[in-house]
Amino acid sequence: MTTVICHDVYGNKHETEATSLEWRPAAYVVMIKDGRSICLLKGTDGRYDLPGGAMELGEDPKAAAIREVKEETGLDVDKPTLLGVESSLFRASHSDNRFYHSLLMYYHCTSSTGIISAVGFDEYEKQHVQLAEWIPIEDLHEIKVGSTVDFRPYVWQAYQARAA
Repeated sequence: MTTVICHDVYGNKHETEATSLEWRPAAYVVMIKDGRSICLLKGTDGRYDLPGGAMELGEDPKAAAIREVKEETGLDVDKPTLLGVESSLFRASHSDNRFYHSLLMYYHCTSSTGIISAVGFDEYEKQHVQLAEWIPIEDLHEIKVGSTVDFRPYVWQAYQARAA
């Protein structure tokens, strides 16, 4: 059997059999407001992540990105543009302790409408995630990332593309 190393959001390494991995494609969205702030979710552990999450079986990645933003922020977005894709082997030690092989798709949406809310939170999010907030871009380097993949290069990519 093949053994793989998975990471968790705290930087810890976990060894598991490759056959124990679950497939988890996911879509995340970079939203920049007024060229000055980024919409992020803060966990109760103080770590930040982009709005987004697992795609549903048969769901288009762009549709998943739009749905996840609505569920996690209450905001409506459209026309997601793909920024890039990452692969991650991770242990969800912050939630269900299962092992995943995830393909993370990062999108940029140029506009958002609505009011930030937690109406679409699932049970885990109700307990462990705070209301989305707009964080100043200049503070991005100071945050603790709540993902096994550092999403900040995609934020900078979207920010620079917006300014070009």
